[in-house]
Amino acid sequence: MIKSVSRRDIFKLAGVALIASQIPLFAQTASWAATPPGDSGFAPDLDARFEAFRTTTSLPNLHGVLVLHEGRIAFERYFSGLDETRGQAPAEVVFGPDTQHDLRSVTKSLVSLLYGIALADKRVPPVNTPLLSQFPEYPDLARDPQRANLTIANALTMTLGMQWNEQLSYLDPGNSETAMDTAPDRYRYVLERPIVAAPGEVWIYSGGAVALVARLIEKGTGQALADYARSALFEPLGIDKFSWAKGTDGEAIAASGLRLTPRELARVGQLVLARGQWKGRAIVPAAWLDASFTPAATVRDGQSYGYLWRVGEIAYPSKTGIRGEHYVLGLGNGGQLLAIIPARALVVVVTAGNYNDRKDWQVPDEVLRHFVLPNLKA
Repeated sequence: MIKSVSRRDIFKLAGVALIASQIPLFAQTASWAATPPGDSGFAPDLDARFEAFRTTTSLPNLHGVLVLHEGRIAFERYFSGLDETRGQAPAEVVFGPDTQHDLRSVTKSLVSLLYGIALADKRVPPVNTPLLSQFPEYPDLARDPQRANLTIANALTMTLGMQWNEQLSYLDPGNSETAMDTAPDRYRYVLERPIVAAPGEVWIYSGGAVALVARLIEKGTGQALADYARSALFEPLGIDKFSWAKGTDGEAIAASGLRLTPRELARVGQLVLARGQWKGRAIVPAAWLDASFTPAATVRDGQSYGYLWRVGEIAYPSKTGIRGEHYVLGLGNGGQLLAIIPARALVVVVTAGNYNDRKDWQVPDEVLRHFVLPNLKA
């Protein structure tokens, strides 16, 4: 029998290693057998509470909510709504557990996992490697002294110090990621952006940084990004169906092009909760996760950024007052969310269709902050 482990010892954020030497079996798998709320660590009348929550909270175009607690489904709901699969016209979709959904920028966090797997296999360079040394096809950029100190870690933490603007709508050709996706050479487009700050000094949200990380994975593994994702991450997790959108150049849109079902995305979250292990097999090195969740830059509202993951603490109302929980999360345009709450053994997936809405984060935030966490038993 595996030794019992306190939830707060399961996984520590900000690079602090696991205290216990063993990982509970529940953390290493995800079961699609639903657990009655009263037996899952939640209030027994969770369904009724959700209906009341929906009637009093603005949740426009919410598509789905999936909550895993200790590896089992504690709550799962899907709805009909307008959706916009990347590159296609918006359409009404009836969502369910087997309906794929755009992850948008949650894709970035999975690219981080892929780099960690490839690094453990010595197929990509260490993160302190000079970035331009890995792109010898651009000798003119490599000779630029302003770019000499750029490292792979700067790309992973979005601290390249390069001019980049994703504040515009992604429908606007002036948006830097949109411009990159239509550029003749997306990697040159990213690497030749004007320098506006020293490497490591400023966090600038950049899908271009992710494109560079993905290109290093492809160079090192000799595989297209989607093919490597299939063999190194998805197949070991039992995920046999996914899609990854491509740009006009045929290259995978590394920053935002992945589609998975909510249950498949929850498997990835469960893998993170289990410190990279799945059914006794180490898929992602725990040391990589520690590094990924070590704050490297400040984002906003107390959030920090690691290796393509956001980390921080979320405050929420409870019967005893305002509580806080550490989280690791990926966020995507439209209201996509993958949140891992280690101390409570929680994985939360939210999908929505509020694309290019500057307040798209509000729907997943409401679900997590005002429904999921407050309804946990103390």
